[in-house]
Amino acid sequence: MPKGYFLSAHRSPANPEKRQAYLDLAGPAIAKYNGKILASTNDVDAHENGVSEQTVLVEFESLVKAKEFYYGSDYQLALRALDGGADRDIRIFEGK
Repeated sequence: MPKGYFLSAHRSPANPEKRQAYLDLAGPAIAKYNGKILASTNDVDAHENGVSEQTVLVEFESLVKAKEFYYGSDYQLALRALDGGADRDIRIFEGK
């Protein structure tokens, strides 16, 4: 079965306090859905319309699990903690 992925690409630096509050909740939410952080860095060589900011890639066992993570109450609580403190491009997709 193809894996599911969650990609977060920041458009600008995040508010440090809100980012920490988000991370404190997002980490356990990722673990709850058996997600695995494959990459998390701000060392980005961006091209075309990309921006060299924090980028995170999380792998889940399926696209369904990736979506359950994102729409689940635990991650939604993390998003509320972030409270507009980051401008990000979020993508959830299936790998081949």
